[in-house]
Amino acid sequence: MLLFWFWVFLLTALLFYPVTKLTWVVSVRRMQKKLHRELNEQELAGEKQRARFISIIVCFIFSVLFNISRLGFPTGG
Repeated sequence: MLLFWFWVFLLTALLFYPVTKLTWVVSVRRMQKKLHRELNEQELAGEKQRARFISIIVCFIFSVLFNISRLGFPTGG
C-alpha cells in the first residue's frame, strides 16, 4: 500500500509543472479574450494561483486513477 502512494505522489509531482503551465496559459488567453485587453501583473498572479490549485487536484486524481489501473486498488495487506 505504501508503494502505491509513493507512485501516486511521484506521478503527481512530475505532472504538476507542465499541467500548471498549460492551465495557466489557457486561462490567461481565455480571460484576455473575454476582457479584450492584456492582463496586469496582479491578474496574472491570480491566474497563476488558480492554475496551481486546479493542477494539483487534476494531477492527484489522474495519478490515483492511473495507478489503480496499472497496479490495482491498494489493499491494507
